[in-house]
Amino acid sequence: MKRLVTALAGVGLMLTLTPPALAPAAVNNATSLTPLPDGSQLETFARLNCHPVIGSCDFTVGADRKTGDGVTGFPNDLWSRQSTTIRPNSRTAYLDVHATAQYDRVMKDGGSDEVTTIYMGEGPLDKYQTVGRIDSTDWHTGQPRLDINVIACTHIQVVYSGVNITSPSTCAQANFS
Repeated sequence: MKRLVTALAGVGLMLTLTPPALAPAAVNNATSLTPLPDGSQLETFARLNCHPVIGSCDFTVGADRKTGDGVTGFPNDLWSRQSTTIRPNSRTAYLDVHATAQYDRVMKDGGSDEVTTIYMGEGPLDKYQTVGRIDSTDWHTGQPRLDINVIACTHIQVVYSGVNITSPSTCAQANFS
């Protein structure tokens, strides 16, 4: 009996000291840095924040330059094109994407949506980002689909004096838990 009580106490202690299993995040941020010829770095980012109650996610994608003095925008002769693909991890989910930027276009293609944004000239940091909302729907029922992951991948081509570079893809992934 003493052995049984001691064993149960040991198991109970292990359970209290063992961290709980981590659930996938409802918020995710991803950042990539690419060296530029002028010594600065191109920072590309994707951010997702999913809301389980309403079955939607907010997203922000964008870019900036990092110098020794911190984060800054781009020069006045900038032309850039950012492409963002937003998709679910399930073929039976439909994501309806709405984006807001100065020059953007959303192309809807069944399971994934492509957001293309053009940035020109210098300006504040928020000029070089696209924000939007993603609504998740089940193809079969028309109801919000909450058991999926939402994936947002973005890359940008940046062109200004002496620079013409395309960043690698930066991907954030979140779900509704």
